[in-house]
Amino acid sequence: MRDAFARVLEEEMAQNERIVLITGDLGFGVLRQIHRRFPDRLINAGIAEQGMVSMAAGLATTGRTVLVYSIGNFPVLRPLEQIRNDCVYHKADVKIVCVGGGFVYGSLGMSHHATEDMSVMRAIPDMICYTPGDPAETEAVTHDMIWRKGTCYLRLGRGNEPKVHEGPVKGWSFPKAITLRGGRDIAILSCGGILTQAMDAAERLAAKGISARVVSFPCLKPLDTDTVKELLTSFRRIITVEEHTIIGGFGSAICELAAEAGTGCRVKRIGLEDCFTTVVGDRQYLREVYGMDGKAIADKAEAFLKE
Repeated sequence: MRDAFARVLEEEMAQNERIVLITGDLGFGVLRQIHRRFPDRLINAGIAEQGMVSMAAGLATTGRTVLVYSIGNFPVLRPLEQIRNDCVYHKADVKIVCVGGGFVYGSLGMSHHATEDMSVMRAIPDMICYTPGDPAETEAVTHDMIWRKGTCYLRLGRGNEPKVHEGPVKGWSFPKAITLRGGRDIAILSCGGILTQAMDAAERLAAKGISARVVSFPCLKPLDTDTVKELLTSFRRIITVEEHTIIGGFGSAICELAAEAGTGCRVKRIGLEDCFTTVVGDRQYLREVYGMDGKAIADKAEAFLKE
């Protein structure tokens, strides 16, 4: 996803000289081409995330669109006060880019496991949150984010993620959800890079004669409420999947709408329970350990249908 993001950013920077990128002393391999072409518009702020975000807010007051780039929790939790007070409150045109949402940096331990970021950013008034599911969705939402005024949050994976979409996501309309697979028995709603596991779960369910619709939500906030309401009306069971805590994030957003809709549709959230991730390992291993890989999702969906 980060490579798709960098490609789109380079394209946009070539068209708009008011775009500036600030990095927290990392990403130089991915950003090498941007630095070569636009050396005056790529700033290394060092390992100083709070100052980096305040710097972005100040640059935005001069009419610039400023992107802040770092990994995991570092562009979110450490400078949260600056994001809230300096950027969002003042409607600054700042884009917070997190590379490594969820378990991407799994081997580095809980300090690098970004599993509360969506809940935190979603709670801030006026914050727009993008959560693409694969590189194709990343390209679509990055184009939209750069031209959308105000403070935004973009949650990415890392590099070399599998492509779920066969080609580019053309004509995506903010903040629409994207249906990748039809189904009639249960709906699996996915948010972010765990989309591959949702698709795998649907394949496993199909082998057992269970038809699962898979819908990706590349925008967490604002949510595509029209699609959610249609799903709540069409299905009696919905599963939400997120590589993130189930508290306050995507599943919670769906449950809030379900409670107000009153259709009788039951929703089961799959994600990290109310705990810290004390296990280390690669991303797929941690998905298995914490019950959100394709097999676990399929098993939970099948059991949910029998309740």
